[in-house]
Order: sequence, then C-alpha cells, then structure tokens
Amino acid sequence: MAEATGSLQRGRVGRWFALAAAALLGACSTVVPRGVEPPAPPPQATAPVVRPPAGVEPGLPRDEARNRVALLVPLSGANAGVGRSIANATMLALLDTQAKSVRITNYDTAGGAAAAASRAIAEGAQLILGPLLADDARAVAPIARAAGVPVLSFSNDTSVAGPGTYVMGYVPAQSIARVVDYAHGRGVTSFAGLVPNGLYGERASTAFLRAVEGAGGQVVSLQTYGRAAGAVGAAAQRLVAKAPYDAVMIADSAPVAAVAAPVVKRASGAGTHLLGTELWNSENGLAAKTALAGAWYASVSNTLYRQYAIKYRARYGASPYRLSSLGYDAVLLTVRISRDWATGRPFPEAKLRDPDGFAGIDGAFRFGRDGVAERALEVQEVRPGGSIVVSPAPAGFGG
Repeated sequence: MAEATGSLQRGRVGRWFALAAAALLGACSTVVPRGVEPPAPPPQATAPVVRPPAGVEPGLPRDEARNRVALLVPLSGANAGVGRSIANATMLALLDTQAKSVRITNYDTAGGAAAAASRAIAEGAQLILGPLLADDARAVAPIARAAGVPVLSFSNDTSVAGPGTYVMGYVPAQSIARVVDYAHGRGVTSFAGLVPNGLYGERASTAFLRAVEGAGGQVVSLQTYGRAAGAVGAAAQRLVAKAPYDAVMIADSAPVAAVAAPVVKRASGAGTHLLGTELWNSENGLAAKTALAGAWYASVSNTLYRQYAIKYRARYGASPYRLSSLGYDAVLLTVRISRDWATGRPFPEAKLRDPDGFAGIDGAFRFGRDGVAERALEVQEVRPGGSIVVSPAPAGFGG
C-alpha cells in the first residue's frame, strides 16, 4: 500500500512499538498458569443469609478506580473458539501491561450483538472492543453511537466503518495493494487475476484493478469462479488463453491457490510470479504446498506474534487463533490512550485519530478519516522451509 511504503519517521510509533514488545516480553510471571486453588471450606449451617440493602443498583458494581471497557465476541455457538481466543488475548494484554485503570468485561454476541451492546452500555461501558462479525458490528453501531460509546470492531469489512465505529481487521485491499506495489518494483508490468465469486472476490477484484493501475501496470485478464469442484482449475484454463503475463493474483486461500498454480505456470512459464493475499498468513502448512514456491503475499508481521503465541500457549494450554492478536492490540491501544482518559469520563475518541498511529504485535497501524485501520504490511515469499520476509513492514508512518 502506498501510504505504508512511503517515507517513514522514527517518531512515537517507533517508541510505542518498543513498548508493545516490552509488554509482550515482560511480566514473564503472568504466563505461568496458576495452580489448583484449595477448595473453599464448607459454609456454616448457622451462617445468616446476607441480603443486599434496598436501593442497590442492578448490574455490575461501581468501579471508581477504573474505566469500564466491553469486549463483544462470540463465546458460544459456531464461532466460540475464535471469540474465546480473543477474550484470552485481551486478558493476557492486561496482565502484560499491568494496567490498573482499565476493566474489561466480556459479553457474548452469540445470542444477539445488539442485546449484548445494550447490556454493556447499561452496565457502564465507555468503549466497546469488537464485535467480530460485520453484521454484528452493523447491529451494534447505532446503539453505541446513540450512547456516545466508540466501537473498535474486529471485522475486516470496510463498509462497517462510520461515525464512532472503527475497523481493526486486516483489510484485503491493503494486502493486495502492498504485494502489487512490491511486484511492480521487481519489474512486473503485466498482471492477471483469479478471484472467487462473492463479496470477498468483488472487493478483491476492485482492489486489484486499482492497485495495478496505481502502480502503472496492466491487467491482461481477470477470471472469476464459483465454489464447485474444479471451478478454479477451469478458471485457470481460461486465464492461460490470455498469456503471457508476468504475475497472477490468486485472491483465495492457499489450498485453492495451490490447485490453480500448476495450470497457470504450465502455460505461462516458470518465471510467472504468483501473488497471494492476507489469507495466506493464517494458513498451516503453507510451506508444504510446493506449487506455491516463490509466491509473494503481503500481511501483518509475524515477528512479535510468534512470541505472543508462545506466551498464550503457556498460559492457556492451546494455540491462539491468528485473529486473537486484534484483541491484544486493541487493549494495548486502550491502555496507551488511558493515560489521557480520566476515570469516569467518556473515552477520548479523538485520540484514535493520532496521525502517528499505534503499534502492537501486528505492527504499526493508524485509523484514517474513514475509520479503517491502515496497516504497515510486510511481503513474504513462500519457500520449502517456510515463508521468508522479502520486504519488511515499515516501523511507522511518515508525514
């Protein structure tokens, strides 16, 4: 992406990145799971029943020392795994930063994101982290906006962003722009593309065409395909009729790309570069897909994520979902801003638009005028032994 690859400065983001790394690597005692607590003694049979006095307010008790933050994620249902992983990540971030002024309460969106948001706001939430899904974010946005509570959604759907609602997810358009720019810098001028039908494919197509045009290249052919067996192979056959071209963008998962790659390379030659998207960064066994050897894709940096994953496994006994880093970084951002957030006061939303941005285990990011997180991305190349970084992510943003 042009913004992330422009002139850089060693400003506050550089220092914040060091702070993020320090938070992750420090507080080692926080990653050791606690031992089993001894059982509580049995209650005395004659103990009186304590009843709350009249006039006690419903909901969570008041917390005069900390600002209340709500985490809205699915904690039950089909997406409970990723939701629980995000919730664990937020707790780990609180422990690592030793934050004393922020209290995070989890709310399950599986029963309805709007209801979860209403409950969180009624219980005093001044900032919402999440929800995860775009439809849930759309349901939450008007409720939060009416209450003056900002929302940091984990969705990657840019249409969710609006007044008071921000998008922290990894936006495909930025990944595509970054890898196209890198390829053009390596002499690639003619491009072709394979994109799936559906919303992701439509947005990937638009981003691809804009990125190539912006880089001064040319799109020779763009083929779409459905999800039926053999569909991507047939699309690849249609694509090769337009050969030659220097590079082919396959805007899909690595397994799907691995099916199309041999067809593309047989027709256009081994010198044709394959380009992937941010989807490849969360693929297990990417290095084993020999058909993708030499392919380039852009994503957030994995350098600090690998260290975070080790700490996460040590504490929770399981590997985190890749998206859980969004929860960790959302807490880092919140803790950073909490220095200017007086207890009991509304969240200072204007601080989210700091042009120098923020830093976390996914690298530098900042929110643009559209409320979408612009990220500093790296470019990786698939190798038999694992992906390697061929173009590092910038440490911050210039200007």
